[in-house]
Amino acid sequence: MSDYYQQLASLVEERFSTRITATHVEFGELTVELPREHLRSVCTALRDEASFHFEQLIDLCGVDYLDYGNGVWSGPRFAVVYHLLSVKNNHRIRLRTFVGDEMPRVDSVLGIWNSADWYEREAFDLFGIVFEGHPDLRRILTDYGFIGHPFRKDFPLSGNVEMRYDPEQGRVIYQPVSIEPRMLVPRVIRDDNRYQEPAPEGES
Repeated sequence: MSDYYQQLASLVEERFSTRITATHVEFGELTVELPREHLRSVCTALRDEASFHFEQLIDLCGVDYLDYGNGVWSGPRFAVVYHLLSVKNNHRIRLRTFVGDEMPRVDSVLGIWNSADWYEREAFDLFGIVFEGHPDLRRILTDYGFIGHPFRKDFPLSGNVEMRYDPEQGRVIYQPVSIEPRMLVPRVIRDDNRYQEPAPEGES
């Protein structure tokens, strides 16, 4: 299967040589990285051209690389990942495009695949990624008064606001979180052979 996806990677590189930045085949899967400005044109070609025919978007998600790899990550903080399926040709592809750190934005692919609708709303809700051109980009999992984006790695575990019913006002109100941050799971550092580096050869 890896040989097949190596061939597909070569086909993608030949077709989109100036519009992609990298291809990777690992664990029998093909990942293509591309700049966000070329996303729509590449996706349209992947859907429409017979050699690809990716007629289905089966998943779309955001990624936050903050502190990724114990802080050695030097690329952009946010990315959007697209998983495409060709039923006709029986192959899959993963696209990854990086977006800005301060105001992450990327074009919507809703006009290419209808299934992108709620996926993009979810990524907007949880990561704060704005999909430009989406006709109804609003929260889908959190409520309208929610502050922040809970899948960002710097989002506090207790959140930013809480809501309660106020009998004096006769309605639900939002207020700052009243609970103190706490660690529910103790950090255990084990001291045994499994967590020690092996001694160099010749030493005991």
